[in-house]
Amino acid sequence: MPSLSAVARRHTDLDPDDIAWLQLLLADWQVIADLSFADLVVWLPDRDGGGFWAGDQMRPTTGPTAYVDDIVGTFLPTGRRNLIDSAWELGRIAREGDPEWRDDVPVRVEAIPVRRAGSVIAVISRNTNLLGVRTPSLLEINYLQAASDLAEMIAAGLFPSPGQRSDHADSPRVGDGFLRVDREGRVVFASPNGLSVFRKLGLTGDLTGHLLTDLTRELVPPKKRPDEETLSAVLGGRAHRDTELGSAGGPGDGVSLIVRSIPLRPKGEHIGAMILLRDVTDLRRRDRELITKDATIREIHHRVKNNLQTVAALLRLQARRIGSGEARGALEEAVRRVGSIAIVHEILSQAVEETVAFDDIADRLARLVTDVGSTSAQVTVHREGSFGVLSSEIATPMAMVVMELMQNAAEHGYDSGATGEIVLRAERHGAILEIAVEDDGRGLPEDFDLDSATSLGLSIVRTLVESELGGHLTLGHSLDGGTRAGISIPVE
Repeated sequence: MPSLSAVARRHTDLDPDDIAWLQLLLADWQVIADLSFADLVVWLPDRDGGGFWAGDQMRPTTGPTAYVDDIVGTFLPTGRRNLIDSAWELGRIAREGDPEWRDDVPVRVEAIPVRRAGSVIAVISRNTNLLGVRTPSLLEINYLQAASDLAEMIAAGLFPSPGQRSDHADSPRVGDGFLRVDREGRVVFASPNGLSVFRKLGLTGDLTGHLLTDLTRELVPPKKRPDEETLSAVLGGRAHRDTELGSAGGPGDGVSLIVRSIPLRPKGEHIGAMILLRDVTDLRRRDRELITKDATIREIHHRVKNNLQTVAALLRLQARRIGSGEARGALEEAVRRVGSIAIVHEILSQAVEETVAFDDIADRLARLVTDVGSTSAQVTVHREGSFGVLSSEIATPMAMVVMELMQNAAEHGYDSGATGEIVLRAERHGAILEIAVEDDGRGLPEDFDLDSATSLGLSIVRTLVESELGGHLTLGHSLDGGTRAGISIPVE
């Protein structure tokens, strides 16, 4: 389904500012549809003047839909819908006319011109499924009145308001809690859900008749509400803004609310506002739990890293006290293996998520290989390509595999005192990560067979690649006559 901007660019002469205005209006699309109990469609004028294009639509959550199918991107010729033509030409809301019948459903249609900077740039059709219409309750009357006020503001170019916050992920919806305040900020109507929200703050009576700002000051301690300017602007209904108040902890205050104000001035004069409320206590509690969990996980990684470094230091100390060169070499290899795992946990201890950008780990492992005294040859290691972001489950065995392959290439691919270059290549092909470690050394022995190899390092690599990573390992000759180790693993 095409986006509004795509339809506008393809079929209309609307400029970027017009499109931005419409997109700001669409950010409040759901609120208007729910207040109206109606489907909304925004119609954009064809550049040749032959009709209108459906730029976007929204179904209500408060009533039955009038459109079973999506119509975005469809064309409406001039003369097909007289109300839309009239709203466009006259710049006034058009409500007259008999209901339309769609799939045996009677639909009342209203057309609202969308005005920006004095000019009509589009038309909104408000389509109400009359099968769901009944004698309205007081709640529905207040919903419809607020929808009517917003429609007049849209037609006058007074809504949306630049800078209003309407696309916040936690932004309240009409059903979460609805209040209507007058121009002084006094509550004249509160929906049952809106009243319930304030009851959770400690209100014992009714909301109607209270100055909302003063009442909130009484119920919410100063340290758990916004500054006075924000409180008065939002709770008093004087600004298109939202704010959060209340927080976990404190007597009677175990509630977190998001409060959003939409001032109403259908004739250009401020008559009050509608206030939308949402209880986000559970969301904030889960947020805190996730933060605590993340901090705990990072601390665990930090402690694991410290413990591994302690183990490596003990092994290194033990290696210095052993006279056997073979035993000392085995312990030094163990030190490097433990160190490669410690690097992963060090980076995870600093990460917000349980994923790591593996390039940094690979580069640090390469520096370990080229440390003075780590091998008898003088080799350089450089990386080509990128590993991308890997999960911690993949990063830890991957670090050991990469370290083993580079270390094996440096130790066994060159004669003592020789110089050479090792290249670590990484490239992603969809969900597969291809890795290669290539050297320009002496190459593999003529009778080499990976299946019968007894090297501890190769055994570790093969086990990790095939069992832990679910991948495949190959060993062969590189283009320079040296050795090439190739790994292919799934990463998604």
